[in-house]
Amino acid sequence: MRELKPFEQLPFEDLPLRPRVPHGWAGVKHETVTLRTDAFGEHQVHYVEAGEGEPLLLVHGLMWRAFSWRYVVEPLSKRYRVIIPDLVGAGLSDAPDVAYTPEAMAAWLAAFVDALDLRGCRCVGNSLGGYLCMQAALSDPSLFRCLVNLHSPGIPEPRLYALWFAIRIPGLRALFEAFVARDPMRWSHKNVHYYDESLKSVEEVRQVAEPLRTAAGRRAFSHYLADTVSPFAMRQFVRTLQQRRERNLGFPIPLQLVYASSDPMVPPHVGRALAELLPDAEVAWLDEASHFAHVDAVEPFLDAVAEFLS
Repeated sequence: MRELKPFEQLPFEDLPLRPRVPHGWAGVKHETVTLRTDAFGEHQVHYVEAGEGEPLLLVHGLMWRAFSWRYVVEPLSKRYRVIIPDLVGAGLSDAPDVAYTPEAMAAWLAAFVDALDLRGCRCVGNSLGGYLCMQAALSDPSLFRCLVNLHSPGIPEPRLYALWFAIRIPGLRALFEAFVARDPMRWSHKNVHYYDESLKSVEEVRQVAEPLRTAAGRRAFSHYLADTVSPFAMRQFVRTLQQRRERNLGFPIPLQLVYASSDPMVPPHVGRALAELLPDAEVAWLDEASHFAHVDAVEPFLDAVAEFLS
């Protein structure tokens, strides 16, 4: 395989069947728990678990599932009891057809934590998962002992306003779901970006695409786009952080922000803006990494978070 430039994607047809770098996903234990929340009702949640010790919750981001953490579950499980859910509407978890607002998702995270008796656990959230974990910690500070936010959104950018209005154009949401349904694997490959794209494989895109093969999965994904990444909710999120800073309150729990210095999915200026809003947070920047540093910069990511988590 020729050497790729950073973020240069291989053609879908050239993806290898298996990843060129092995991972420890085969060693995880798959479990299911029944949750009930006001927003989502009663539903089944799939999660995986590995290791022993104090609990460490890992929360994936938009369009992903627990498999996102495949490269770090083995090293982290040598020290912690690692628990990784498929968020409601993602992976093998049920996908209720309701509004997936940040408030509903924060309450869902609290319900999952309490169902597994994890209150006070350490937590790492990636991308949208990091944003939702921050929302959950603001609502319920006893939920987590500490939080690592790995490259999350949270600043209401113009493109998020454009998405919010566009997805509400009559018929566009159904058209988008139909477009994704045409070829979920190719769509997944195109919309996940790594600093080192040679890490991708058919195995990975199949994992990402599997929930998008069903009407319920596609509907849940469009709910995430329409509801969870609302720029108006992010505007209120920023206002809350500003008010806390003005009152010298800081974030309610120890927080570490970890961002890649180059990323086409959530621009680095989002990390800088959150760091300015949260002067008490620890901040780590990773070079030669993407939005998914736990995939394409495993050792730098683990080195960056090890002391904070301990």
